[in-house]
Amino acid sequence: MTKYKNFEDSQTVIIVSGLPRSGTSMMMGMLERGGIPVLTDNLRTPDNDNPRGYYEFEPVKKLPKGDNAWLKEAGGKAVKVISALLLHLPANFMYRVIFMHREMSEVLASQRKMLASRREDPSSVGDEKMAGMFRKHLSRVDSWIDTQRNIKRINVSYNNLLEQPASHVEEIAGFLDTPLDLRQMITAVDQGLYRQRKTGDKI
Repeated sequence: MTKYKNFEDSQTVIIVSGLPRSGTSMMMGMLERGGIPVLTDNLRTPDNDNPRGYYEFEPVKKLPKGDNAWLKEAGGKAVKVISALLLHLPANFMYRVIFMHREMSEVLASQRKMLASRREDPSSVGDEKMAGMFRKHLSRVDSWIDTQRNIKRINVSYNNLLEQPASHVEEIAGFLDTPLDLRQMITAVDQGLYRQRKTGDKI
């Protein structure tokens, strides 16, 4: 049995981020299967929108309030932090951010479906307006990350990852600078869960 180096030797926190519905949960699952410990409390249970789980950690939501004591125990672990909360990460830790990107039309379609399944109004904000808001937000986050000396970032396309998982898992292992079980990581890439696929329409 191959023994893989444990990222816990480092004080760096692995952050999986991106817009909601951009593949962050899948990436968390990939890292877990690859041998990286994940920080999650499993309070949000799997459902039809995320059958393999959300990999959320409730204390992350308190970052805007300055409640970040949990980061002291997060070295060498992966934790999901949506892009809206990235700017609240304290500067006294080192981070390696895996930032997920997905076709905007798919993000919007996936969010609409999830809102509908929760019996919320999926049309409260039009797609074009929402897409504009998301793009403006992503631009702001990108600019912020570029100014942070304590952050290394890799951008991962959800769409390309589904098409060519092998090359992407190798790139991720290189970015994290640690051997991972690449075969197991690939098993977390489930084409059957790719349900809101891009169309010819541009948003």
